[in-house]
Amino acid sequence: MADIHPSAVVDPAATLADDVTIGPFCTVGPKVTLESGVRLISHVVVDGLTRVGANTKVYPFASIGMPPQDLKFRGEETELVIGAGNTIREHATMNPGTEGGGGVTRIGDGGLFMVGCHVAHDCQIGDGVILANNVLLAGHIAIGDHAILGGGSAVHQFVRIGRHAMVGGVSGVETDVIPFGSVMGNRARLHGLNLIGLKRRGFSREEIQALRSAYRMLFEEDGVIADRAEEVAASFDGVAPVMEVLEFVRGKSDRGLCRPAHPGTELL
Repeated sequence: MADIHPSAVVDPAATLADDVTIGPFCTVGPKVTLESGVRLISHVVVDGLTRVGANTKVYPFASIGMPPQDLKFRGEETELVIGAGNTIREHATMNPGTEGGGGVTRIGDGGLFMVGCHVAHDCQIGDGVILANNVLLAGHIAIGDHAILGGGSAVHQFVRIGRHAMVGGVSGVETDVIPFGSVMGNRARLHGLNLIGLKRRGFSREEIQALRSAYRMLFEEDGVIADRAEEVAASFDGVAPVMEVLEFVRGKSDRGLCRPAHPGTELL
C-alpha cells in the first residue's frame, strides 16, 4: 500500500503503485499515474494526465503536469509522460503537451532536472539528459540522449539539440545544435565538439578523430554546407557517429543550424 502522509491531498482516482511514497503537503490529481518506487518528497504538485515513471524522485515545490503556458491551449486533454529513474529537483516545472504540438510532452529515463528548470509543452527529452539550475526550455524542443545544458541557459522553441551535445551556462540557444557539439555564448555559437563528454561516454579514439575531421570539413571549409555534407558522407561512410551528425544536419529544421561565429577558431 502506498505510503501517503496525512497532510497530502491525493485524489482517490489517481493510480498509485503499492510502493509509492507521497510526503507532506503534496497534491496529486485524479488522472495522475505514479509508477513503482516514485517518491514525492514534500510540497509537490502533480496534476493533469501525467505519468511518472518508476523510481523517479521529485523534490519540494516542483510543479508537474499543470496546464501549459500557451495562449492557444483551451483545456484539451493532453499528456505529460516522465520516464523512469529521473531526479526532479526543487521548483522545477514540467507542462503537458498541446493539441497543436502533438499532445504529449515526453521525458526519457535517468535524467537530472535541477533547481528551477522549466520544460514547456510538447518538448521531447531523451534519456540521461541533464538540465542544470534555471535552464529554460520553450515549447516543441527536442533534446537527444545525454545532452547537458548548463545553468541559466535558455532554448528557443522548436530548436533541436542532438545527442551528447553540451550547452554552456547562460547561453541563449536559437538554432539547432548538432550531436556531440559544444555551444556557448549570449547568442550561442558552435565552439567545436563535446570532447570530454565523448571520452566519458566511451567513444573510441578513432570515432572521436573521425568526428573532428568531419567537423572541420563541415564547418571550416568554403562552399554550401549541403555540398560539404555530401563530401563528408563519402569520406566517412560507415562511421556511425559521423553519419548521425549528417542525418541531423539533413533533417527537418524550423530554426536552422548553429554554426561557428568565426570558422577556424573553434575549440577542438
